[in-house]
Amino acid sequence: MGNTKAWIQAARLRTLPLSLSGIIVGTALAILEGHFETHIFVLALLTTVGFQVTSNFANDYGDGIKGTDNEDRIGPARALQSGSISRNSLKTGIIISILISMAIALALIYLAFGPGNFTYILVFFVLGLLSIWAAIKYTVGANAYGYRGMGDLFVFLFFGLLGVLGSMFLYTKALVWAAVLPAVSIGLLCVAVLNLNNMRDVVSDKKHGKNTMVVTMGFENGKRYHFILILMALTCFSLYLLIENFGWKQSFFMLAFIPLLIHLRKVMLTKNPGSLDAELKKVALSTFLLAILFFISVNIFL
Repeated sequence: MGNTKAWIQAARLRTLPLSLSGIIVGTALAILEGHFETHIFVLALLTTVGFQVTSNFANDYGDGIKGTDNEDRIGPARALQSGSISRNSLKTGIIISILISMAIALALIYLAFGPGNFTYILVFFVLGLLSIWAAIKYTVGANAYGYRGMGDLFVFLFFGLLGVLGSMFLYTKALVWAAVLPAVSIGLLCVAVLNLNNMRDVVSDKKHGKNTMVVTMGFENGKRYHFILILMALTCFSLYLLIENFGWKQSFFMLAFIPLLIHLRKVMLTKNPGSLDAELKKVALSTFLLAILFFISVNIFL
């Protein structure tokens, strides 16, 4: 099935910190409500890693067979595009990744709710299946939603609302409505990463019929959209601090927005889409930093 290095590259490990951000923030919100269990935290992280790797394999496969990954693409070469992993091997890898991810997810759901909460188990099992579906259908199939400008919505729902509020619910078995604000904030920042990716690849995507939001609205409007995403993320987390009466010491995690604001200036001044590749890492790692610092703040000042 190919060499180990090729599979590690196909897994795109640099995307993992962003996907973990929602779990970390959701766990911090649960801690604020007086709930935390180590085994739930570990399994939630592993489940998210599994879903993300599945998504990365599927995206590599879907874009590869559609011809979207080609010599015009900017950024690291994909496995199917470069020939380092064959089409059949990558398809097998996707299936194995799905099975492992669902096994971990089932263990998480059972340990979180126990045998007596059938309704919760059923709901989260369905959410797990939907997560797998979303991971696959982003680029795979004739009706892949990533090719119809729906990627932003699905990233917001699964990385933001489900990632944060779903992980919080695993601990608390309840939701606090104020928690929607940090969930929205994380979701918007994850969409910003996708939007950067789509701005970088706008020329290639348009050429090969991948009608992302940026292809539809144009590169310049994509930059304005990006500005709004990050500004709204900052606003939502700021409102959360006001509602929950966070002190200025407890709010030090908001410093993670400083590199994001500096990044915005770079984006707004950019004329060449290809030069945005380096900015992807900045937004992803800043979002991860925000999540980590929020988690630390909650544990220090609780």
